[in-house]
Amino acid sequence: MKTILLSIVVLGVLGAVFGAILAFAAKVFHVEVDPREAAIRECLAGANCGGCGYPGCDGYAKAVAAGQAPTNKCVASGPEAAAKIAEIMGVSGGAAVKQVAHVACSGASDVAEPRFNYSGPEDCRGAMLFGGKGSKWCTFACVGLGNCARACQFDAMHVENGVAKVDRSKCVGCGACVEACPKSIVKLIPESQVIMPACSSKDKGAQLMKICKVGCIGCMKCQRECPADAIVVTDNLARVDVDKCVQCGHCADVCPRKIIDFFG
Repeated sequence: MKTILLSIVVLGVLGAVFGAILAFAAKVFHVEVDPREAAIRECLAGANCGGCGYPGCDGYAKAVAAGQAPTNKCVASGPEAAAKIAEIMGVSGGAAVKQVAHVACSGASDVAEPRFNYSGPEDCRGAMLFGGKGSKWCTFACVGLGNCARACQFDAMHVENGVAKVDRSKCVGCGACVEACPKSIVKLIPESQVIMPACSSKDKGAQLMKICKVGCIGCMKCQRECPADAIVVTDNLARVDVDKCVQCGHCADVCPRKIIDFFG
């Protein structure tokens, strides 16, 4: 009986000692947290997508509260959240330009010539280990194994027939897919921009026509007929100047290869 009582006393004393040590450590190492940080965190989408350029939502909230980041960098949360964060910080938030992802490739499996039949891991970077190109002859083509789709936290990216496609109605412009693409053919563009060439090939037209049925051949017809001089062909590839583009859609109509996306 004495042994049991002694054990209880010893445990009680040890508990009190360790409790005192923890309390002392908590006081010594206590770090003041700006209450605005938690309020800002509540405004964010919580996707931890990294589109703001900071390590997750907590990292961004901390940076904003410290005055080290603008209040409108979380595109996933939208302009209303940016306005609330600006109010918390007591500053003017400024209008955030909504962006969406665009895949500059039309090389689906039925139009892009295969280089070999790939049967390895469903990973774009893994497939590119075979010569650094992927399974299609076009070195600029979408690998089509879904790294971008898996990176998207908003179900806005899907692979269809061997090429990635963006659902603009779901895309929040976080940029996770851009970072995930090993070919760098996924770009962020203003949501208001509804005209964009869906090709990244810089190969000469004659060469490209042998390996892809729809790639840009640099024929310059879109450049010649653009009423706003918003399209220029450089390195055998049509490019749009979004500042000049009036988004009439004429370039999409005249393109003989039909690779200019028109979302209007």
